[in-house]
Amino acid sequence: MRQAWTIALIFPVFIAVGCSGGSLMTREKGAGIGALGGAAVGGIVGAAVGHPGAGAGIGGALGLGSGLLIGDQLQGQEQRQADQQQQINSNQAGLNRQRRELERLKQQAEN
Repeated sequence: MRQAWTIALIFPVFIAVGCSGGSLMTREKGAGIGALGGAAVGGIVGAAVGHPGAGAGIGGALGLGSGLLIGDQLQGQEQRQADQQQQINSNQAGLNRQRRELERLKQQAEN
């Protein structure tokens, strides 16, 4: 009974907080997936030993931490890739300018 009240009180808070912002970043998605997965596995393991609530809580906390770390690494990788793509685009624009200038100089030398 106590577990049902805890869930009934916490669930609306999660819904309100989860729906209050914009789109989720990779770090936040990883944390959410990890927390849900950890809570599910923890609940199953906890049920096997007679404490599903404790198992779900511990599993959720561990899943949250590991999901957050993995999501943070993925988000950092996405940022590095975006930075590299921006540098590639900048380099390509510079090459295009140099090609146009070379063509202009060739035409000027011919005249």
